Amino acid sequence: MEHSKITNSTSNVLPIWNLNSLYPSMDSPELKKDLEKVAEKSLSFETRYKTKVSQLTGPQLAHSIVEYEKIEEILGRIMSFAQLIYSGDMLDNDTGNFHQSMHEEVTRISSHLLFFNLELNIISDADLKEKLKSPELNHYYPWLRDLRVFQPHQLDDQLEKLFLEKNISGRAAWTRLFDEKIAELSFSIDGVESNLAEALDKLSNKNAKTRKNAAKEISSVLKKHVRLFTLITNTLSKDKAIEDNWRGYEKPISARNRVNQVEDNVVNALVETVSSNYQSLSHRYYALKAEWMGVEHLNYWDRNAPLPGNDDTTIEWSEAKEIVLEAYESFSPTMARIGKEFFDKNWIDAPTRPGKASGAFSHPTVPSSNPFILLNYQGKLRDVMTLAHELGHGVHQVLAARQGCLMADTPLTLAETASVFGEMLTFQSLLERHKGDSRKRKLMIASKVEDMLNTVVRQIAFHEFETSIHDKRRSGELSPEEIGDIWISIQQKSLGPAIKLNDDYRVFWTYIPHFIHSPFYVYAYAFGDCLVNSLYAVFRDEGSDFAEKYIDMLKAGGTMRHQELLIPFKLDASDPTFWKKGLLLIEDLITELADD
Repeated sequence: MEHSKITNSTSNVLPIWNLNSLYPSMDSPELKKDLEKVAEKSLSFETRYKTKVSQLTGPQLAHSIVEYEKIEEILGRIMSFAQLIYSGDMLDNDTGNFHQSMHEEVTRISSHLLFFNLELNIISDADLKEKLKSPELNHYYPWLRDLRVFQPHQLDDQLEKLFLEKNISGRAAWTRLFDEKIAELSFSIDGVESNLAEALDKLSNKNAKTRKNAAKEISSVLKKHVRLFTLITNTLSKDKAIEDNWRGYEKPISARNRVNQVEDNVVNALVETVSSNYQSLSHRYYALKAEWMGVEHLNYWDRNAPLPGNDDTTIEWSEAKEIVLEAYESFSPTMARIGKEFFDKNWIDAPTRPGKASGAFSHPTVPSSNPFILLNYQGKLRDVMTLAHELGHGVHQVLAARQGCLMADTPLTLAETASVFGEMLTFQSLLERHKGDSRKRKLMIASKVEDMLNTVVRQIAFHEFETSIHDKRRSGELSPEEIGDIWISIQQKSLGPAIKLNDDYRVFWTYIPHFIHSPFYVYAYAFGDCLVNSLYAVFRDEGSDFAEKYIDMLKAGGTMRHQELLIPFKLDASDPTFWKKGLLLIEDLITELADD
């Protein structure tokens, strides 16, 4: 894909990513050659190793894993390219067809590799311990350790193959339907047609009438499609329940906790601590905000409204880049150097446009390439913080790439650490820039508090909603009205009495992609935010010694669990008081605002 640039309303050039480090185009000879090569390699791998894995010596097993990793690297490259192309324009038939065909082809090829993980998991603990005496195999111990977590939930080979192949016409197909429906939605607000990202952005517009009109239009459009989104939600919830039942997972969240390599009691402690502090966090802050805005209750469309006195300045892309990189540089030149590459080498796609995926992400692709960041940048302070967030992910992904294809990925709970820490660095840097301006400082602290509430309180409320939906779905299909009741009840509980929710808000659950793409993903945001708050407190105490330990933590990728990674910082996420410490930073900021 050729690099190009788009100019948005900020009259500033916004970059579009250049995916050439993956493949030049959808029909490139390089892509075709890789498909042919990886298909041949997977068949050869299956022929040589199927039914023989447990008989391999330690060095032989290590050699087989090296071969497997090389195959997975190519497959990951192909699917990363297909996903990024598709995310850039979900409404284009060619990109949609390409993404689907690559998904089907990669699934077909992967079916020849499925036996390997299954056979690794039937090696006895004693036998594996003996094999791990080989230094070559011991290198892969973290990957084998994490793989064997799923051992009790593993099915026989034919069932595993069926689940893999049926995914194309099952979960993946419903997810694609959701994505394409969301991408094609159009919202007419004040005479201007907008996509979802642009419409949601208007909920933080300075003009109260614009916010109200945007909220009404978003609700109106979503209501027209609520039955489709309800069908998708019911179908995917049932699909998950069926697979969970076959695999013997006790709760809907259990599989996600295994993937996240986090214990159930740690997640329970997080959720209980946050939910029990709704009153001192969101309830208290939104009551203050209502008072500042001169009303008894805030309408739901005013929740993210700019505060009185906010000049709603548009931040140009070049300034956003400078703000974030300077914040990173003040903490770690290594982080700033890597972050700068994303700008210099066109690894970022920033502008909004029809058909583009909403929201933001940093896709790690594969270690032999580089990550790519998708944004929908519109010049708000929140957009700058989103850039800082995703760049944190990107830096983490670059640093962890040295661990190789099988061990670079970090569990979601820890993956959010680097991104949220990047936000915190940027926030503190901006505060320092404006330390002599009390009005600006108050506005920035309020904005940060709102972001933290969105990251902690809102995401735990999402988690409670998702848990309730999956639990109730086991007793039968849910109607749009039933889902709306659950949504309103939990939102009211989490946001508090200062926020006025009406019937229009009953459908705002429909557009949230995490419920569809990655069930039970959302608590990872709160995990990361509270963890970062605790880490930042350590940083303030330790100063320069902290940065080196932090970079080492990012370099570890997926080779270490959260308990090991936090030892150098003397933190323990299994301690319930750990989460309360993370929330205290938010409470302190709210207190500072209340006392101002």
